[in-house]
Amino acid sequence: MAEDIALSRRLLVQFLAVVGEGHFGRAAEQLGMSQPPLSQSIQRLERMLGVRLLERGPTGARPTAAGEVFAADARRLLDLQTAAVARARRVADGVEGDIRIGYVSLLSHLHLPTMLRAMADQLPGLRVQLHHGSAAAVAEQVHTGALDLGFLRDPARLPDELVSTVVATERIQAAVPDGHRLAGADEIALSALRDEDFAMPDPTALPVLAEQVHLACHRAGFTPRGLVLADELSGLFSYVAAGLCVSLLPEGARHFSTGGVSFLPLRGDAGYLDTTIQAVHRPDADPTVARLLQVVTGPRSPWA
Repeated sequence: MAEDIALSRRLLVQFLAVVGEGHFGRAAEQLGMSQPPLSQSIQRLERMLGVRLLERGPTGARPTAAGEVFAADARRLLDLQTAAVARARRVADGVEGDIRIGYVSLLSHLHLPTMLRAMADQLPGLRVQLHHGSAAAVAEQVHTGALDLGFLRDPARLPDELVSTVVATERIQAAVPDGHRLAGADEIALSALRDEDFAMPDPTALPVLAEQVHLACHRAGFTPRGLVLADELSGLFSYVAAGLCVSLLPEGARHFSTGGVSFLPLRGDAGYLDTTIQAVHRPDADPTVARLLQVVTGPRSPWA
């Protein structure tokens, strides 16, 4: 079967060369072959089709009406075959196809738009399907294969089968209501919040951030007085925006559209103040995932 396909393509190319040159000798020279085998090939093609494709004469050859139509269709067939091979290679190389991406809430406000713009610029052949969920849900869907790639903040207890890559690092800052006594400060020591009520990350939903907050406060000399718990960063932000308490949040949370919150850098003596965004995927992920990771981790990374 493979030989038949190769022969068919060769016959089409030879026929189009004769049509293009209008002469068997010049077509043979173009193809790098002698004239008798070329004439025999065209005769074989005409026998296969059961029609005369060329009118032969002492000055050359010109296509019949059937030959004109066949030449146009042959060009389209060859173009389609070339395009099909090229597209298969692009998909195999990960530069074209579909990719299902999961993400957690805060990333949609800052990092996700920049990634999508970079993908549109650098990988225009990829079609993206976005799915929002909790960190645990996104990780599980990547694990089961329902998603190809997930972007999580400080993922904890990932299944052993998943691979994670840090794609961005952010600093944790103090978040206080706009009317707070410290709201205008350039930076503060974490210990300045020792007497404040805190909106605390739920240890079940946000275990890494919850541990960071407790460790940072402990190192600053106090235990945070938790007023409320929230299982998402947007919830922590909302409590602070309502003027009810303070919190510790990644600096990217300032990009939530709701106002009412001032972000204050913390002096370096607080410790435990870095938070990461990680891409998680299965080790057998297809080339599309690898290509996308090159975009978000390479020298032109939108998250650098």
